[in-house]
Amino acid sequence: MDLNIYKQQMQKSIEYLEKELKGLQMGRASTGLVENIEVEMSYGWMMKVPQVGHVTLMDGQTIKIEPWDKNELKHIEKAIYDANTGLTPQNQGSYIMIKIPPLTQERRLDIQKQVKSMGEEIKARIRLVRQDAMKDTKKQFDDKLIGEDQHKANEKNVDSLVKEMNDVIDTHVKSKCDDVMKV
Repeated sequence: MDLNIYKQQMQKSIEYLEKELKGLQMGRASTGLVENIEVEMSYGWMMKVPQVGHVTLMDGQTIKIEPWDKNELKHIEKAIYDANTGLTPQNQGSYIMIKIPPLTQERRLDIQKQVKSMGEEIKARIRLVRQDAMKDTKKQFDDKLIGEDQHKANEKNVDSLVKEMNDVIDTHVKSKCDDVMKV
């Protein structure tokens, strides 16, 4: 059984979590807040905000999006509204400005719940990969491709890997929750 295959699948799930956590509104400007928002272009294509314009931070509370094509301003603005991120874009004629409001205590608690929920979702994905790995080693054992000692060692290695990945997820979740509660 090649444990690396399962490790890669688990790491992809963790990378997804990291990407999603970057996109959470934390009361300060970050390009990550808009990088996953898809814009429907004039010609019908869907593109992410960084592909349709230059995204920069004007200061700690302001994001500036300068589209490559000024005709796409209204589409970018609409996409940001439709993404339901709580961001309010302001069309400045040649660029879009987004002011990040400070977080209320209630919003902080909501984000903290959302972060914990994301962590649990990724742990569920890790458990599915674990099930596949356990089925794989069981099948190899049943087919007499490996002995009982190797089968037990494989199960122990899979469980060790799952624990390691869950610890990484817990670290990300705790870090983000702590970050959310900082005033």
